[in-house]
Amino acid sequence: MSRFLLIGSDASFEQKLRLAVAGGLPGDVVAVSPESVMVHAEEFLSMISENRPEVIVLGPGLAVEDALRLATVVDVRFPGLSVVLVAETTPELVLQAMRSGVRDVMSPLTDIPSIRILLERAGQVFANRYRTASPGLSTPAEQGLVIGIFSPKGGVGKTTIAANLAVGLGKIAPMNVAVVDLDLQFGDISSALYLDPEHTMVDAVSNPASQDSMVLKAFLTVHPANIYALCAPKDPVSADLITADQVTHVLQQLTAQFKYVVVDTGPGLTEHTLAALEQCTDAVWVAGMDVSSVRSLRTGLDVLRKLELTPDTRHVVLNFADAKSGLSVQDIEASLAAPIDIAIPRSKALSYSANRGIPILQEDVKDHATKGLKALVERFDPQLRDKPRKLHRRTVIQ
Repeated sequence: MSRFLLIGSDASFEQKLRLAVAGGLPGDVVAVSPESVMVHAEEFLSMISENRPEVIVLGPGLAVEDALRLATVVDVRFPGLSVVLVAETTPELVLQAMRSGVRDVMSPLTDIPSIRILLERAGQVFANRYRTASPGLSTPAEQGLVIGIFSPKGGVGKTTIAANLAVGLGKIAPMNVAVVDLDLQFGDISSALYLDPEHTMVDAVSNPASQDSMVLKAFLTVHPANIYALCAPKDPVSADLITADQVTHVLQQLTAQFKYVVVDTGPGLTEHTLAALEQCTDAVWVAGMDVSSVRSLRTGLDVLRKLELTPDTRHVVLNFADAKSGLSVQDIEASLAAPIDIAIPRSKALSYSANRGIPILQEDVKDHATKGLKALVERFDPQLRDKPRKLHRRTVIQ
């Protein structure tokens, strides 16, 4: 049995597809020319029935109209199969493809690692559908982690931490991480990741995207570190058009699509931030090493405890840590009534990377700040997360 069936006439893409499968996926690839499929459609469908592939890849070399018609037929005749369309993506095409039964759409220029990840997901969807179709084998869909980065006070480095956390998680789960900018008026995730997004949160809450997760994915911006970003609106006025309910719905959609969703919130406790908190599995509380920042975080935590909006898993990060600041870790922990989990020292390298728009974890720069950020990423590594934690040891600032 051939697990992957390619209908296309582009030799270079076929080679990439075969290399992607050979690089770590079980099964092999069988390629069929588009002409033979369209001329002998019934024979082709009989071949699918006999060989039972798991994933069918349509194109390149197959006209989009023909691919969508073929996808519709395959979806009706073989509803368990995963169909992937290879074409230049647009929101309109993604919507048409989804209606035709296509599982995912990728560009012909997609690199080999990304092809491998997409094929692996398509294979998992086939396996899940097969289990669901078999009595007694149905399993609930696994939901991703939603990690919120919070601080009532601005200027404590939330965005830098969110960008680095997303990039770090992208190394654990490539193409399975989405970072969302919920500072809807003046968000800087696009700058922190050096992105010029074509689409923003305004598009993500539109009717087509809210009704279809495939369309929503088309509005995300792909970053070279193998992560996706949903950026804040370019016009601050547009923030008023986005409701808390829409934020909740977008996060729920992303959680079903990605293993990790990192949410960079704005300062204060706005309705959008509170809506995000209700969806979070983890909260990263960030404080700078100054009295004003610590007091603001303490007040914010007190308010959230009264509202019962604190996620079960919390991680307190002390940013800009400096032993000569006049405050000690003991003072801060006593004020917050919580231990400091991660300390990120004040760092010129971190500031430089933030100004360049290239997160320090993307280039793996050797620096004390890198060590602290990696320690934060490790808290969400599934191989380490389920292990029992040792008793808290007080953070030492050098």
